[in-house]
Amino acid sequence: MAGQGTIYSSIVDVKGKGFLDNKNRSKEAEKPSFADLPLCLLEVIISQLVLKDNIRASAVCRTWREAGLYVRLVDKPPWLMYLPKRGNLFELYDPLQQKMYTLNLPELAKSTVCYSRDGWLLMRKTASNKMFFFNPFTRKLINLPNCELSYDAIAFSCAPTSGTCVLLAFKHARFGITTTSTCYPGATEWITEDLHFTLSFGNDELKHSNVVYAIRRFHCLDGNGSLYNFEPSTRVWRYEMVLLPDCPYISYRFRYEYGRKKKRIFLAVRKGDFFKIITCGGEKPIVYKLDSIQWKEINSTTLEGFTIFTSLYSSEMRVNLPWMRNSVYFPKLRFSCKCCVSYSFDEERYYPRKQWQEQEDLCPLENLWIRPPKRALDYMCSLSNCKT
Repeated sequence: MAGQGTIYSSIVDVKGKGFLDNKNRSKEAEKPSFADLPLCLLEVIISQLVLKDNIRASAVCRTWREAGLYVRLVDKPPWLMYLPKRGNLFELYDPLQQKMYTLNLPELAKSTVCYSRDGWLLMRKTASNKMFFFNPFTRKLINLPNCELSYDAIAFSCAPTSGTCVLLAFKHARFGITTTSTCYPGATEWITEDLHFTLSFGNDELKHSNVVYAIRRFHCLDGNGSLYNFEPSTRVWRYEMVLLPDCPYISYRFRYEYGRKKKRIFLAVRKGDFFKIITCGGEKPIVYKLDSIQWKEINSTTLEGFTIFTSLYSSEMRVNLPWMRNSVYFPKLRFSCKCCVSYSFDEERYYPRKQWQEQEDLCPLENLWIRPPKRALDYMCSLSNCKT
């Protein structure tokens, strides 16, 4: 009997709780708590909350507080806007929330987009030279004088309601001459003149990048990747004296390897820092940052959490977006998986996989990025139907 007791006590301790403790521990392992969630997943979850609920969630524990404070301070991404070839239904996609919205905008019927900035669109009527500003969230429309110039590029400096907005349109007329037109909201006509400036397009396919406005100047890249600018106050064009890197995608030395692939060149700016992005078919995008007098290539360790949103009309940058860091996003949506086409420098791959990218254009003419207002969801609830 004693031996049996000894054998029994080796399985269950003298208090009789050993077996129950092991069973409880196994149950706990099968049911992990929310405290076990990785920080990156917590950021995505808490980013869906309004400010009041974010504050409440931040009080749960130290990890939740860290995630709550982080997403409370991060940038908000631009939305992807689809311009239909016909009809008045426009679709907008929030890449962070992965939600699609539909707007009925008859004001934009038979119009083409020219540029986007600060939540405003610069539009042009298809059958005429009539131009106007339009805000798809507030539905405000501001008419402009007709632009007679058949321009190579066009842009505006800031929101047309700011009081300091300037528009620029330019065209390479002939060697040494760039026809330049400027205007502003409330003007009765565009001021157009031929200015002495020689643009270098590089080749027929890669003529220039999108135009950005920063440091009181309009900036653009030519087909060789050189940076030039126009100052509206002096009406002077000039090239930036910057050393160019030997980018293989546009280098003459690699023309046999990359010559037949579709190339794009983009320019983005954030807080006075300029970034150049060059794509080539399904190859890895190459990103350069302007450092004083030279362009330096950057990678996942030097991108510092940036997310770059590229398009033919405008390119924008954000920092530390949950699960979107160190990536380049293109204005192309894969409806099968409800996500934008992107390239992750951390993973060194495209999302989705790149088998199809040699055949498809990652920057369609009908797609662009637009900055939503702070209360964008309130506008969408009153103006649109939401698709999750």
